[in-house]
This record gives sequence, C-alpha cells and structure tokens, in this order.
Amino acid sequence: MVRYLATYRPRGRGRSYHRDTQKGRHRINRYITAKEVRLIGEDGSQLGVVPIDKALEEAEERGLDLVEVSPKENPPVCKIMDYGKFRYREQKKQAEARKKRTEIVTKELRIRYRTDVGDLETKLKKAREFLEAGDKVKFTMRFRGREIMYLDLGMEKFDLIAERLSDIATVEERSPRLGNQVYIVFAPDKKK
Repeated sequence: MVRYLATYRPRGRGRSYHRDTQKGRHRINRYITAKEVRLIGEDGSQLGVVPIDKALEEAEERGLDLVEVSPKENPPVCKIMDYGKFRYREQKKQAEARKKRTEIVTKELRIRYRTDVGDLETKLKKAREFLEAGDKVKFTMRFRGREIMYLDLGMEKFDLIAERLSDIATVEERSPRLGNQVYIVFAPDKKK
C-alpha cells in the first residue's frame, strides 16, 4: 500500500484559509506552519527564537492570539496580540483613508453646434454647479451626416463656452475631430 504524504492537509485548512492568506490577512495560532518563530510579546519586547509549540503555549497562557506578522523572514516573525482588536484597528484605518481620498468625476454635457441661447445657458449653469463641486466637465458635440461641414460653427460654440467659464475653470483638453464628434474638457481652476 502506497501512501501519498504530499496530499495530506491538516484539519482546518480548507478553501477559506487559502482565500484569507491571499487577501493579505495574517495566519494565526494553529495555521502557522513554521517549526520555529521569532516571538514578540504583546508589549513589543523580543522573546527570541522559539519552537512554534512553545510560542502557542505562551500566547494561550496570556489569553491572546499568536499572529504571523512577517512570514517571509527566516524564521518568521510572530507577535502575541488580540487579533480581533488588531483587525478592528486595521479596518478603521482603511475606512479613514477612504474618507480622505477624493475622487474627481468627469460629468458630460452634450450640445449641438446649433444649440440655442436658452438651452446653452442651462448647460452652462449646470457646468458651473459641477465645477464648483470639484468635478470636471466634458462638453461633447456630435455632428450627423452632412452637418460635419459646420465644424467651424461647433468650434466657435466651444470658444464661447470657454470664454463664459473662464472665471472658474480652465480648459484641460480640447479634442481634434474624432470622426463625427468633438469635445472639450474643463477642470476647476484651483487658483480661483
């Protein structure tokens, strides 16, 4: 009878274990596979290189978890800590970082080369709201069929829009003709 030791996996190491280590979570307690570890106490003191069994006993005596904080070192570094509190603090840090991060969104407004004054005023008013909120604004103009002959009228319309928004925005990008469409992108002017 032939036994394949390579296929043996200890209990508790199912798919969730592998998924957790891939997500960047730490190995804790019995999931640590090293024979020896460099142990750090809960107060940050160095306890030296000890066998994994002794490190687990030490953590269990204190009522805390043994957490592998640096698995790539030789031997791996493990710390005795309350893993639940550690995860909670990490989640709080990530939530705080997400709050501080600002996303710049590009809002798109569509006009035509023959858009009338009233409609253009409405679009400009909306563009001002977006720019004051810190978003970028992209005006897109599409030409249908033979309307492409009036490309110069479209460019004049873009010049008018740029002039009207020059007090709160700068032109970030102005497209060359892309098939039957042109666009202009405004970014909020940080100086103003």
